Amino acid sequence: MKQTTIKPVENYPKMADGEVVTRATAVDLGLTGNTHFTNLPVDLTILKAGIDSLSALMAEARDGSKKVIAQKNKQREAVIQMLRLLGRHVQVNSNGDMAIFKSSGFEPVSNTKARPQGVSDFFRSIDHGDNSGQIVVRLKAVPKAFSYELRFAAVVNGAPSSVWTTQPVAIARPPAVVTGLTPGTIYAFQVRSLGQFGFSDWSDSVTLMCL
Repeated sequence: MKQTTIKPVENYPKMADGEVVTRATAVDLGLTGNTHFTNLPVDLTILKAGIDSLSALMAEARDGSKKVIAQKNKQREAVIQMLRLLGRHVQVNSNGDMAIFKSSGFEPVSNTKARPQGVSDFFRSIDHGDNSGQIVVRLKAVPKAFSYELRFAAVVNGAPSSVWTTQPVAIARPPAVVTGLTPGTIYAFQVRSLGQFGFSDWSDSVTLMCL
């Protein structure tokens, strides 16, 4: 029987800078100490240093400096190149095993029809705010929903902590702005809607590193 090849999602050109950082951080965490993937083509300490440098340049680039933006873009490409090399290694060495592949921190290319535009069925987008410590969350409207609740928690060792903070959201638009977050920390976000028969279940998590 022919072995199935699992390929990593590599839509890096379409990713926002924060998404590249989030993906690279997940890969760094997933591959560190992972016995399924040895003799990596990229030293993970170099990857981590590259992620930290990109995050710092993203923050500096907010003042609009063309020089810093150019440096940020160059560093972004360097991180993406490392991700491509690591992605090839994971693709070959996961041996068609989805569980092993996902342990790397990479997302597999789906064989099902692509979902409509948006980061999930519940979130239109999630991005950084104008100020440090802010994340802007745009929800997808649920028919006949009275209101929504958004909750968030810091991601620790690849999973959301047990301490969630809940923020009420009256309507899906305008976007909800979450403030007071810790820069450099990855946060998981979930949402639920309030309808005629009470609250829905919490959605799956969407993550982003705060700047």
